[in-house]
Amino acid sequence: MRIALFSDIHANLPALEAVLADMDNQNLDALYCLGDLVGYGTWPNEVVAEIRKRKIPTIAGNYDEGVGLGSPNCGCAYKTDTEKGLGQQSIDYTNHVVTAETRQYLRHLPRHLRLTFMDDSQTGNKIEVLMVHGSPRKINEYLFEDRPEKSFLHLFEAANADILFFGHTHKPYHRALAYEQAGQTRYRHAINIGSVGKPKDGDPRSCYVILELTPESSLTNPESIKVEFVRVEYDVEKAAQAIEASPLPNEFAAMLRTA
Repeated sequence: MRIALFSDIHANLPALEAVLADMDNQNLDALYCLGDLVGYGTWPNEVVAEIRKRKIPTIAGNYDEGVGLGSPNCGCAYKTDTEKGLGQQSIDYTNHVVTAETRQYLRHLPRHLRLTFMDDSQTGNKIEVLMVHGSPRKINEYLFEDRPEKSFLHLFEAANADILFFGHTHKPYHRALAYEQAGQTRYRHAINIGSVGKPKDGDPRSCYVILELTPESSLTNPESIKVEFVRVEYDVEKAAQAIEASPLPNEFAAMLRTA
């Protein structure tokens, strides 16, 4: 079973098109989108239309929630007044250009998706996969890589999850967290799938993840849960120049170029 997961497109149509084209060559069994389809870019309606055309199961990101509700707040945690001012221009622009159909779609997106797989045949245990945008607790909670292990494991236990996929920070990583159960060492997996349309890890290429589960996949063997981070080049200049030709701040174009 090979599953692709992607997130945080942020109205960047060239990036989405490049990622979907790459996925088309990956022999995948399913695709899932973890939200934030809109915001910061110039193609919110087109991005939503492409996701809907392909019937990709999608959950809401904090930006989708804000725009879906017609709110002037995207639920973003801006650190400075300058960032807050730029962010306000982004959601104001997005609220102005989205169609009623796009807004209705965003409003009704689910907040999480759950999949249940069987562990290896010898144990018959289940592998619970939970997909969220920010965290299981809040749509806009940031789960950074340096989060204490104890805190992460508490989050997993409360959510009844063995593999947790999320986005929101735009910084990809995979952590396998060990814990004891019935005298056996088991592992939970925290996987940030990065960003398609607005990377923030110093690499301007789009990012998505492929999860591969085999008959040998087991929660007792962390290496048997296979997670691949895929980076895809796209036409950054096309996306950046579209921003510069729009009412959006030019700073957003610079962010795409430098990640």
